[in-house]
Amino acid sequence: MNIADNLKAAAFHFPDHLALIDENRQLTYRQLDTKADQIAGLLTQLGVLPRDHVAICLPNSCSWIAYYFGILKIGAVAVTLPHSMTKSELAPVLEDCKPKILFTDTTKSSDIGEKSFISHIITEPFDQAYSTLISNSCDVFNTVDREPEDTAAILYTGGTTGVPKGVMLSHWNIIASAFNVAHNERSIHTDRALCFLPLNHVFAQVHIMNSTVLSGGGLVLQSSFNMTAFLDAITEFDVTKLYSVPTVYTRLLSLEGLKEKLKPVRYCFSAAASMARELVREWKKRTGLNIFEAYGMTESASMVTYNHYYSHVVGSVGTSVNGVEIQIRDKKGNVLGENQKGEICISGPNIMKGYLNRPEETKMSFWGRWFRSGDVGIIDDRSYLYIVDRIKELIITGGENVAPREVEEVLYERHEVEECAVIGLPDKEYGERVVAYIVPRQGQNIDPAELKAYLKIHLSPFKVPKEFIAVSNLPKSSSGKLLKRTLKEQVLNDAAHRR
Repeated sequence: MNIADNLKAAAFHFPDHLALIDENRQLTYRQLDTKADQIAGLLTQLGVLPRDHVAICLPNSCSWIAYYFGILKIGAVAVTLPHSMTKSELAPVLEDCKPKILFTDTTKSSDIGEKSFISHIITEPFDQAYSTLISNSCDVFNTVDREPEDTAAILYTGGTTGVPKGVMLSHWNIIASAFNVAHNERSIHTDRALCFLPLNHVFAQVHIMNSTVLSGGGLVLQSSFNMTAFLDAITEFDVTKLYSVPTVYTRLLSLEGLKEKLKPVRYCFSAAASMARELVREWKKRTGLNIFEAYGMTESASMVTYNHYYSHVVGSVGTSVNGVEIQIRDKKGNVLGENQKGEICISGPNIMKGYLNRPEETKMSFWGRWFRSGDVGIIDDRSYLYIVDRIKELIITGGENVAPREVEEVLYERHEVEECAVIGLPDKEYGERVVAYIVPRQGQNIDPAELKAYLKIHLSPFKVPKEFIAVSNLPKSSSGKLLKRTLKEQVLNDAAHRR
């Protein structure tokens, strides 16, 4: 078994089909497979062996994907690192994974310096030595077979809960998830997906890239989100599938003539955080399209549940996908029944092997074969899962638990709210006080008294924020995920400086 076999199959069945489009070039499946074979040949000549770590630290491009599959073809492990990492962030991660080879660009190579474990730092365009090795390598490379449980890729978590951890995903983990995505989304070879989210992230790498290659579809790559480039690509390349995050869908809803701008699109998917119900309903009203959602994380190689193609339930993240089981458990590990709130636990072929070099943390993350997600949810009588909140984001105010997500859902019902984040801040009287940070829609103002009166109609008094603060933006990760911990740290640091 080897994930790279999916690329070989796509090149066999659809050799002249356009596989990748980036800002500089286009590659058919035949060309992409050949380029990956050449990279495999290059790495072999550089002494890379099966199980060796080879890292990629680059923005999205056709080359990124060729490197990824070239690494896998020789049975090595692809370590995919965020290009956005600073020098100080990158150093401990490299020490942790110790790659033998690193693919990067000149902007990053100067930050890395000499590492005893890195034998070659390769940047494009290749220098003469690497170009010669490429020309000497054959254009057809026989993929090295691996065991299903062998590590295929190591993805580092976003670091929203501390120092990033390397999540080890096996060939079977990734293939199982890619199949579930392609199956549930009814993906076909004529689809074209747009991806601006970073390929080091599990959503872009497994959910988008690997499922697209598996189904023989085309992938339009952008290095970051730019509204003009995003909309132009939809029209120019007849994009049929949009993959995005809630903040981008919110921005798109501010545009006039949205339905016409999305004319070729047949499918929309949102990741990183649950969509507010009101935004999903407004999108459907404006475009005629559903926004589909799933539930997953790096440790689950993306998809755990899917909110169905034909039985879509607004507000839910769907039911478990093929081969994957979910349970709701209490703090002691007891399994709870329908509509009871507790920790979401997952078992299936998609669940990670463990955290690199962290056996104790790996052990603590499981109850037997069940992975502890750290997320709070409920399962209804139809087996649909609803995300309530992150356990670590619960606010305890005056002895009462407040789920920020519940408060945010009500705030999103208000027309003046474009984005919001509810956090708990230290309070002498209550322990923590509930505070809402809000990005207003263009041309709108935030009236705290009016918002407080509205929320009191829909929420228990202790859940209503004590403060409503208007801001121009909210901190987010490179994948578009709202960083509440970062927001809280910024607020507390600002308060400390004012003292």
